[in-house]
Amino acid sequence: MPKFLKQIILILLGLVTIGVLGMFFMKQNTKKHSPEETITHTIKDASFSIFYNRPYKKNRKIFGSLVPYNEVWRTGANEATTFTTTKNIMVDGTTLKAGTYTLWTIPNPKSWKVIFNSKKYDWGVHMNGNPKRDPLFDNLIVEVPTQPLLNIVEQFSIYFEDANDFTILYMAWDRTAIAVPIKI
Repeated sequence: MPKFLKQIILILLGLVTIGVLGMFFMKQNTKKHSPEETITHTIKDASFSIFYNRPYKKNRKIFGSLVPYNEVWRTGANEATTFTTTKNIMVDGTTLKAGTYTLWTIPNPKSWKVIFNSKKYDWGVHMNGNPKRDPLFDNLIVEVPTQPLLNIVEQFSIYFEDANDFTILYMAWDRTAIAVPIKI
């Protein structure tokens, strides 16, 4: 094999190695700023879980700025947020089959669209910053009103609460919250 070809191969292998290690380092480093969380909620014979990364406000304007209005948001940071249900459920009156979905939102001042997408994504955005969501895989889209909060929620939070015959999926950050009603 000619010496020149060996040098080209070694340079290419070096660049690939640096690229892979760089991506690994970047993913690990971003976790410090937006730590992972998995929450699980069980009611009756159904179980829900959400995996997401929790960014901090850090004195930034969140909605309408860091998270633009009327654009798809990965609903957290880093990897795409996932929602898993072990049973078929009604989300705001519409059926969602048991399974794992990526959870996307389109925030607006008065309401948010909440999107359950059946495609799995390794990361929430492309290198150019655009969300990876493919709308062809949207299984369910519901729109819910925003709720203004009196106190600032510093770290993006998703949680469940039971209310009568419903489980409410809450998302809150800064001075905004939404509530998505779920029924078994």
